[in-house]
Amino acid sequence: MQFRVILRILGILLMLFSFAMLPSMGLALWYDDSSIMPFAVSFVVIFVIGVLVWLPSYGSQQEMRTREGFLVTALFWVVLGAAGALPLFLSTAPTLTFTDAFFESFSGLTTTGATVISGLDDLPRSILFYRQQLQWMGGMGIVVLAVAILPMLGIGGMQLYRAEAPGPVKDNKLTPRIAETAKALWYIYLGITVLCALGYWAAGMTLFDAIGHSFSTVAIGGFSTKDASIGYYDSAVIESIAIVFMLLAAGNFSLHFVAFRNKSMLGYWRDPEYRFFLTIIVGLMVVMAVGLTFTNTETGWRAIRIGAFEATSVMTTAGFAATGFSHWPFFLPFLLFLSSFIGGSAASTAGGMKAIRILLLWKQGVREIKRLIHPNGVFPVKVGRKEVPERVLAAVWGFFAVYMFAFTVLLTLLLATGLDFLTAWAVLGSAMNNLGPALGEAAANYSSINVPAKWILCFAMLLGRLEIFTLIVIFSPMFWRR
Repeated sequence: MQFRVILRILGILLMLFSFAMLPSMGLALWYDDSSIMPFAVSFVVIFVIGVLVWLPSYGSQQEMRTREGFLVTALFWVVLGAAGALPLFLSTAPTLTFTDAFFESFSGLTTTGATVISGLDDLPRSILFYRQQLQWMGGMGIVVLAVAILPMLGIGGMQLYRAEAPGPVKDNKLTPRIAETAKALWYIYLGITVLCALGYWAAGMTLFDAIGHSFSTVAIGGFSTKDASIGYYDSAVIESIAIVFMLLAAGNFSLHFVAFRNKSMLGYWRDPEYRFFLTIIVGLMVVMAVGLTFTNTETGWRAIRIGAFEATSVMTTAGFAATGFSHWPFFLPFLLFLSSFIGGSAASTAGGMKAIRILLLWKQGVREIKRLIHPNGVFPVKVGRKEVPERVLAAVWGFFAVYMFAFTVLLTLLLATGLDFLTAWAVLGSAMNNLGPALGEAAANYSSINVPAKWILCFAMLLGRLEIFTLIVIFSPMFWRR
């Protein structure tokens, strides 16, 4: 293991991350709130630590291999989660323990959206903006941004890019060079964010709230500047804008690139994964609307509107709320939570297991039924017109098996901390799928969850963000052998 390479990269990333404090410092100065010192101190401390980590390996010409890529990716989230917690810990509004500050920071960076903070409406704007900014940076993966920057510093990025996206993503780069690919993705990400912010602003949000909510919408994060989330505005137009951009952000970003390059929207419907995703989410919208109507929870147009919004918000793992859905008849929130296990498309900002994996599991199950009827038949699994290699199918089944095993182990640990079953199941599903909202004790927020459970959930967030294998492989003895 080439630790000098790892330290050099982490040092550079910490120095870059320290500049994330500057926008909030500017807002603290503009609004004359009490948070300027926490951000100023954090900027200096994080930058200095980054320099100290980077200096010992300065001038090293070692190349980063795939093993270092996996380790850097995992350490990256942990280190930046701790660094991001510093201003929250130093702040007096809100007042957080280090565990809560780390939980909030980590939840933001992994775009989970689970929060321990209440009274958002009364917090300093610098703190509110910082939370939204954490999600925006984490949404596309700061690692991908680093891929675009590090080559200029003499550090290759392909290993990081592969480690960040271990799922069954289309195995082709959008542009010939990995740095150009990362830049293309970020231009698309930035462009969608700007359009989303303009949409919210035109619909009636203040400019500050429009920018903040665009950050968390495109990142599929779910943090809000209001305790009531999107429900604060009680606006069908704002909810419709949120639905559109959540659906866009939950799509494979290569589809956006191709649509922009070809100036055609046909690619979205031709993509089997996105078509499968849209089919499920429309079906979920219908079920929610019908369920809300027949249980007299909501009626008429409002049932359709709220059902569509919550279905989109939960399945895409954004986690915004238009209403407190935890009080709905039990099968509705349960069904919503099950949909979050599907999540969005591969190579999107959404969480969950990803629609392509669920589609392949379904097709594989259908094939096994056919084999029972026709034992000698040959039934290839196809996505669109392309046959899926057996190696990919085996990898998907492996992912599903490891996911369920990890879920079972972590659920047992959460129950051992004293959580009741409903709360433990909901918060774990929310963390591993990077969703945010939960049921039971955490229906309002996570402040009452005990400390050991919060650290377990942080691990679950990272497990979900890195799609299981990138993190699990580090715990394998084979990984550390020469």
